[in-house]
Amino acid sequence: MEVQILKRKPSILLLLVAFFSFAPAVLAQSMSTSLANLPDADLLIYVSPQRILNDAVPRVIPAAEVAQMQAAFADMKRAVGVDPATVEYLVFAVRFHKPAADLSFVAPDVMVVAGGDFSADSLLTLAQLTLQDKVRTEKHGSKSISLMTVDPIAKEAEKNPLLKPFVEVGAVALTPNSLALGNLRYIRAAVDAAEGTGRIKPETIQSLLRDPNVLMAATGTPIVSFARSFGLLGTETTSREGRCDSNFGNFYAAATISGANYSLRGAMNADNPDTAKIITNLLSALMKTEVPIPDKTAQAIVKSVKLTAKDNEVVIDADIPIQLIADFVREQTKPKAAAPAPAPKKPVTKRPATRTKRRN
Repeated sequence: MEVQILKRKPSILLLLVAFFSFAPAVLAQSMSTSLANLPDADLLIYVSPQRILNDAVPRVIPAAEVAQMQAAFADMKRAVGVDPATVEYLVFAVRFHKPAADLSFVAPDVMVVAGGDFSADSLLTLAQLTLQDKVRTEKHGSKSISLMTVDPIAKEAEKNPLLKPFVEVGAVALTPNSLALGNLRYIRAAVDAAEGTGRIKPETIQSLLRDPNVLMAATGTPIVSFARSFGLLGTETTSREGRCDSNFGNFYAAATISGANYSLRGAMNADNPDTAKIITNLLSALMKTEVPIPDKTAQAIVKSVKLTAKDNEVVIDADIPIQLIADFVREQTKPKAAAPAPAPKKPVTKRPATRTKRRN
């Protein structure tokens, strides 16, 4: 029997090695699949609350405070059915539009999508029971969208038409474990994308998830967004062929944990290698300029930033010791010493008035 167990050990070891080798790739593929069902976007910001709260926060916050935070999360789980530490992702999406036929600027769509270990339908039901008659339901495709009018925005929209798209906020369960919240036009687009129409470009997801282990990441196309919003590509009723197909300005940025450091990584497309080197040299020269920075942590962060030109991109790298951040957080959260009480004033004793005798 012992011989059989010993013979099995190498195969078990190989299975463990294979699991830990392929697990990150499987998780990345799963995340890519989830985000691939979102509607098209010009700016994406990805946050992993699960990694931040479970991996990053305990490294910079004292254990007692972490325990208090976890207790509060447990209370939240019992109250509303969501533990923030089990939310796998938050994605903030922004989508820009061409100007209207009257050449008026059209406000961009904004949406946040959350996914993780929670029931999206249960959360929506709880919100409807809490808000009652303030919520109405609209059917779109195979989904029911819950809508609520935001009164302060509705009041301001009477004076500023730019706010009209945000008067009503919609929420919908895209999947059993993902929930979207945003302006109605974008929520409808999210439902359409979940059903296979108008999905986000694969290259946008690839840019956002270059590193599957990020705490947070962002990607966007600012130049294209500007061109669309200000009529370079035409209006909603009249299209215009673009005269510039450059990817200049497209960017990526992310924060991860790497050993004993927080690592910041970023890249900006510069269209060609020459432009990338010019921008890198210019920014590097500006960073060498002596600028008084009173905070020592900020000084260390600035000094750790490295710029390099790689192919068509300007690449930014920075590795910041976790201990440095932890010391900074403790210093900022340390109770301030009470100011010394002012010394008591000595009582002023009045001298009795002396009468002067008059001489006759």
